Amino acid sequence: MAHVGTRGSRLARAQTAWVIERLRDAVPDRRWLEVLISTAGDQSASLALGTGVFVKEIEQALLEGAIDVAVHSLKDLPTDPTPGLTIAAVPERADPRDSLVGGRLDDLPDGARVGTGSPRRRAQLRRLRPGLDVVPIRGNVPTRVDKVRTGQVEAVMVAAAGLGRLGIPADDFFDPEVILPAPGQGALAIQSREDDELASLVTALDHPPTRSATTAERAVLASLGGGCMLPIATYARHEGGVLVVEAAVTSDDGTRQVRARASGDPAAAEELGASVAERLRDLGAMELLQESAEAPLKAPDKTDARGAPQGAE
Repeated sequence: MAHVGTRGSRLARAQTAWVIERLRDAVPDRRWLEVLISTAGDQSASLALGTGVFVKEIEQALLEGAIDVAVHSLKDLPTDPTPGLTIAAVPERADPRDSLVGGRLDDLPDGARVGTGSPRRRAQLRRLRPGLDVVPIRGNVPTRVDKVRTGQVEAVMVAAAGLGRLGIPADDFFDPEVILPAPGQGALAIQSREDDELASLVTALDHPPTRSATTAERAVLASLGGGCMLPIATYARHEGGVLVVEAAVTSDDGTRQVRARASGDPAAAEELGASVAERLRDLGAMELLQESAEAPLKAPDKTDARGAPQGAE
């Protein structure tokens, strides 16, 4: 029997069920059992969000042998590898776009409250619609959607992949050319111990186009030294055998943005991502990131005490 570790949120469990179903098809002589693990990010609504808060306890369980593989949202994994562990597979990516629940963007009047816990989304949304009131929210995906239903906000901005995996309909979608996603958005990572035989079995779920695209995106993030709480946006896609990588950094108020892109051999995905990051630095990205890091944060509303942000989406 192989034990598959995951967070306990509805979204994390839906993602893990999707992975286990495919593992059973790929490796039918193994039994795959879900194991729920509570992370620091799940345990405290007041915890400052940062790199690894949704994965550290799961990785520790994997290193100690309490589980055999782990399923993460790739977006949650730090770009620095954990010694002894490897990303054995990156399955085919789901919808990478951001989306709105509560209405279409063009139909929202100035002053409408749009909730998001992401500085990246907040900055790009303010750039696109400066008249909106973009407000901070916390909670997992269903909790955020409930804020629309209870009238706390007029709309929420969340990842399309998370909604799709939970069967929640979106009211609007943002083309990546309009609002760039987060690095790795919509993709999963299946992690294993480096020397474990399961690592070679799990690779059956790897999707090379998704892996090369997300490798480039994570290289942008790593090169800029950022994490999920800075407004770094990037998206890579395959076009006719060429990998196209685009990235942007936007000021918190949305008034300034630097954007860069590069294309080349998918085999050089990491180098492509690093070159895009270098171009962003030349355009002033580090100054914008520093300003964003120093910007005062408005505390989330007290109705969000049911949990920290859903790291997955």
